[in-house]
Amino acid sequence: MNRNLYDKLIFDHSHPGRKGYDLPRYDWPEAMSKLPSELMRSDAPQLPEVDEPTVVRHYTNQSTNNFGVDTGFYPLGSCTMKYNPKLNDKLAANDTIARLHPRQPEDTVQGALEIYWNLQRALSEIGGMAEFTLNPFAGAHGELTGLLVIKAYHESRADFARTKVIVPDSAHGTNPASAHVAGYEVVEVKSLPDGTVDVDDLCSKLGPDIAAVMMTNPNTVGMFEKNIPTISKVVHEAGALLYYDGANLNPMLGIARPGDMGFDVMHINLHKTFSTPHGGGGPGAGPVGVRAGLEQFLPNPRVYKKEDGTFGVNDYSDSALGRISSWLGNYTVLIRALAYIMTLGAEGIAEVGPLATLNANYIMNALKDKYLLPIPGPCKHEFVFDGLIDKSTGITTLNIAKRLLDLGFHAPTIYFPLLFHESLMIEPTETESRETLDTFIDAMRTIAREAAENPDVVKTAPHNTPARHPDDTEAALHPVVTYSQYLEKFESE
Repeated sequence: MNRNLYDKLIFDHSHPGRKGYDLPRYDWPEAMSKLPSELMRSDAPQLPEVDEPTVVRHYTNQSTNNFGVDTGFYPLGSCTMKYNPKLNDKLAANDTIARLHPRQPEDTVQGALEIYWNLQRALSEIGGMAEFTLNPFAGAHGELTGLLVIKAYHESRADFARTKVIVPDSAHGTNPASAHVAGYEVVEVKSLPDGTVDVDDLCSKLGPDIAAVMMTNPNTVGMFEKNIPTISKVVHEAGALLYYDGANLNPMLGIARPGDMGFDVMHINLHKTFSTPHGGGGPGAGPVGVRAGLEQFLPNPRVYKKEDGTFGVNDYSDSALGRISSWLGNYTVLIRALAYIMTLGAEGIAEVGPLATLNANYIMNALKDKYLLPIPGPCKHEFVFDGLIDKSTGITTLNIAKRLLDLGFHAPTIYFPLLFHESLMIEPTETESRETLDTFIDAMRTIAREAAENPDVVKTAPHNTPARHPDDTEAALHPVVTYSQYLEKFESE
């Protein structure tokens, strides 16, 4: 183990009797007597004894080890990690917004409800849908909500035989997971060599037991599903509904709308397409939109506009789903999304898709002489390499990803989609400048050259990060997550 990795651990600065803050001392004998004995500590907690400057410096230094969009290029394919403008954060942190309580009387939160209403209308326009709910907390939560809407639709027609959902083999892993959680059996449909859905295979699996077909467009390898009109036709003729996974909506902005393609239900990852900060588990938002005729199945509560122009919350409806979140979703994430939409306006939104597509194709064409491009031709917002063209060096996609950390870049998505053995999935988004793209291209070409001339440098990367090259298997089987574990491991070595 590299001792230098832990030089800044706060325990290393601990000295007996040193204090940074004194909490008020209270004596609660009555309360203490009611605590079960098995929950009482017998020994004092093993906490570091440090002064306040040491605590502040420790956490400040630790924060500099985090990689995020604010510190560098984050080309995660299928995740759309675009820059979050600071104006969005400023608005979300405004006291008049941040300190609202969800249970305040309607007449005291008219501004907040108007924000909900405006965002619902904006998303409906962008998605080509009749209505949206903003309640889901994340993309997968939106998928589940959308599938429950589909189930409610079929059950309202007494069509209980539809127990299966078709999912492409290239789909995000949340698609089959969400379908399963919603109570459906998952049926896989194959992809063609160009990554698009095999329509013949799809048609062979459609029937009276299919409730929905889930699709991502552009798909997970960054290709536009050109057979959508045919797919929409055959799915609807079979009595099923077509679900749009909005994870890849970014390149569609200003170009096409899922509702116009024939999709019935969709979710949008606001934390992706509409630039709110995410990663590490949150925060997120996954609003769900539906075509006309499905609005009544959206979950409670719902914001609506009254005849007098004020806004209210419909907390209950017989046909609607029950609550799927504590209230009306992640409010400050929704604030950021609306700020992003209003800042860009219609003209700016219309430039997002083309610029994201241009950036992706720029990188792809600059690197395809060194990295294997399994699906040739123009891509949309992202593309997939199948590792290096020269496989003789023994350099894997994982090696490339770790070496990129040395060169100042977060790694792209690796080993997904599962269609290729050494997948390296790159999505630059529209927010990155040509200079940033060129620097990333240079780094990728440097790695390709190193792989041929000095492969050990790549195989043993990263070299310049706080955590050096780990034993991945050992780290997974025996993680070191406490200071005492670290001491034991360090002393044993």
